[in-house]
Amino acid sequence: MKRLNKENAGVSTHPTERVLQFGGGNFLRGFVDWILDEYNEKTNSDLGVVVVKPTERGDYQEWRDQDGLYHILTKGLKNGEVIDESRLVSCISRIIHPYHDWTAYLATAEQSDIRYIVSNTTESGIRYAEEDSLDDSPPREFPAKLTHWLYHRYEYFDGDPDRGCIIIPTELLIDNGVLLRDTIVRCAEAWELGEGFIDWITSANTFCNTLVDRIVPGVAPDARADAWAAVGYEDQMITQGEPYHLFAIEAPQSVRDELPLDQIGLNIIYTHDLTPYRQLKVRILNGTHTTLVPVAYLYGLDAVRESMEDEVTGAFIHRALHTEILPSLQFPQSELEQFAADVVDRFKNPFIHHRLISISLNSISKFKTRVLPSLMVHIDRGSTPKHLIFSMAALLYFYRGRRGDEEIVLKDDPVAIDFLSDLWGKHASGEIGVNDIIDEVLSWEYAWAQDLRQHKVLQAYLSSSLTSIVDLGPKKALEQFMSL
Repeated sequence: MKRLNKENAGVSTHPTERVLQFGGGNFLRGFVDWILDEYNEKTNSDLGVVVVKPTERGDYQEWRDQDGLYHILTKGLKNGEVIDESRLVSCISRIIHPYHDWTAYLATAEQSDIRYIVSNTTESGIRYAEEDSLDDSPPREFPAKLTHWLYHRYEYFDGDPDRGCIIIPTELLIDNGVLLRDTIVRCAEAWELGEGFIDWITSANTFCNTLVDRIVPGVAPDARADAWAAVGYEDQMITQGEPYHLFAIEAPQSVRDELPLDQIGLNIIYTHDLTPYRQLKVRILNGTHTTLVPVAYLYGLDAVRESMEDEVTGAFIHRALHTEILPSLQFPQSELEQFAADVVDRFKNPFIHHRLISISLNSISKFKTRVLPSLMVHIDRGSTPKHLIFSMAALLYFYRGRRGDEEIVLKDDPVAIDFLSDLWGKHASGEIGVNDIIDEVLSWEYAWAQDLRQHKVLQAYLSSSLTSIVDLGPKKALEQFMSL
């Protein structure tokens, strides 16, 4: 089998370097670079990407050996139909490792064609470190590296406002663009780079907040041979993503006019406010996940897909989603239904094995942010969201730490684990009953940031649901609940 490179693949393009990209992991290859490659093809554009290795370990040598080429496999369900396709991505121009060649990294700041900066350096990547300085080559943190780059560009072009950049971070942080800008300004202030530079950062550059969503699990080592056979090349950088994707970009109209990514038929949205899109994702996608996990896991299932396909748990989550989660949101019904259909397709993806126990990490805080808001909308309206409350009861029982004879390894804030473990220990010894547990949990302001005991309907139905689970066991309790 041929190794992937431009000669073997017959690729002769040399795109103009217009994008500086920090990171080259599965997500950026399977999301941002895939989008840019599609954009180039569909608009006859010429966006070449310079990849910067943001961390010291590794050097992407295999990617260099492939001349920046790689394949993205798209596998999953879309509108209920199986999607299984591949694309050769050719927009990567070159790869720079600043720890090995700091001079080459800074030299890219002198390239007038570079206009866009993208990044994905994990949620912990956008942070300020006091130990970073202008004398470092390179400093440790990504914002400090970018501050160096921007300062070099500012000096090289004599502060020309037309040489600013459009900066689009994709780290999973709220207001990631604002956070990155503020961290760069903080570096500039600490390094005493001058008010002129700070003004140039904020006035000549546009920092965009983003919301991104696509599962890009990559290709497992034991699946590589089949993946290579499918694309016809030995591709060390091959990756895989699901069909669903969302790229919501909070930016002024000028960015949309200059870079109309939303005109190429992908799920890319320019907006002046990400809040509603974030709410859709958190309440529908994440909220449905969090609602499902304790119910399905205690029922005896281990993965998302099998839980969706199971007659009982599948019906439970369908009813929770359509009768309680969606009606809690103020959106056009067509948008809600389409988003919900996409979520179901994602959960049923036959190419991804998503373990419930993995999703259970930090379930208490997840329930507070993802499910409780939907639940409380119904309570405030005077209705009873029985499925969401049953899920809350199952979640409390989950923190008992056992599924039948099997121990559940709980992964959460130690305060949360200790609080609930103590309650269940007292229940096991006969010191307290279910109603006492409910009273303690609902008054647990550490978890909910409020005292929920004032909501008597919630208290009553949560108590009856947990009593059923304790008395009948989770499996029979759910079956009885679904028969009502």
